[in-house]
Amino acid sequence: MQQELEVWKEQASHMWNVANDYLREVPPNQLYAAAAIALFTTLLLLLLRLLKRTKSNTIVLTGLSGSGKTVIFYQLRDGSTHQGTVTSMEPNEDTFILHSETTKKKIKPVHIVDVPGHSRLRPKLDEYLPLAAGIVFVVDALDFLPNCRAASEYLYDLLTKGSVVRKKIPLLILCNKTDKVTAHTKEFIRRQIEKEIDKLRVSRNAVSDADVTNEFTLGVPDEPFSFTQCANKVTTADASGLTGELSQLEEFIREHVKP
Repeated sequence: MQQELEVWKEQASHMWNVANDYLREVPPNQLYAAAAIALFTTLLLLLLRLLKRTKSNTIVLTGLSGSGKTVIFYQLRDGSTHQGTVTSMEPNEDTFILHSETTKKKIKPVHIVDVPGHSRLRPKLDEYLPLAAGIVFVVDALDFLPNCRAASEYLYDLLTKGSVVRKKIPLLILCNKTDKVTAHTKEFIRRQIEKEIDKLRVSRNAVSDADVTNEFTLGVPDEPFSFTQCANKVTTADASGLTGELSQLEEFIREHVKP
């Protein structure tokens, strides 16, 4: 053992001498450059690790009052509907493992925020959007047509917010109550909202070229509006809060908040 240690010391000493001789031959400016590159690489790796660790696990539920956001919140949390709840004046929020995943191991909890849909309470939304990994805009597929204009205006304002556009936060239009026979399809709802937003952007631009309420504009000039033109990805999905059919919503959540 003592002999092996002596051999190791001799080899280490030889390697150090070789490295030392090499460094003496290298011009100082090259050494400084190599040290700077090594330092920059180390800092970059540390920053990437930090960003990875702090990636948001927040999903924001929003939409008009009565669309079923709160029922969906409780279904995701504990599989119950909490029927009889009234429209909240404060956001419901909690961090939990999705109810459908409670039997799995090593699953990352999700922070779900259900923001009240009343127009007076929407400023609350601005507190949570900068933290969001994804936005779920809930639409009542049964009572859609009478509320199409209001839902489109709300979506327009969402999709032109700087906090959403700059971070390219993905948005899911969740068509709730599609288990009912008379409910509109998600394809129909998407087309109608696109048409309504197309009208909105024309009318708003006509009022003022400096619309201070919207930080960004939507669409491509002289082309019909489509969600594919948005800076952030916009998709649609079916759901039923009352029956607990939320598989497409859960897929969206797990796409943006990894297990």
